[in-house]
Amino acid sequence: MTTGGIVFFRTTNREATTAFYTDTVGAEVWLEQSGCTILRHGNMLFGLCDGEETEAEGIVTFVYDTDDEVDRMHERVGDAAREDPHENDQYDIYQFFATDPDGRTVEFQTFRHDVSDPL
Repeated sequence: MTTGGIVFFRTTNREATTAFYTDTVGAEVWLEQSGCTILRHGNMLFGLCDGEETEAEGIVTFVYDTDDEVDRMHERVGDAAREDPHENDQYDIYQFFATDPDGRTVEFQTFRHDVSDPL
């Protein structure tokens, strides 16, 4: 039986990107390994590992309980934000997108409807 998982990304800028996620977003270092930092934010684990090129495909999404929390994150990420927080009727969410120091897309959102806890 699986107890969880980790998504890993290669990075050419591990120090600055780790600092963005810990200092700005509020993730914590879960495990530091040679050439790889694994971060934790709530029930999400993701790793940033040294590489010759940055893997920036996909979106790292942080889910919050309220609009106010999303708005606070918008203030915290500052110039990294690509847009203002807004309603997304297609997915019934309140969200905005930002860019991390590696150029990876980061989303901050809250669901507008009750979502069952996946754990």
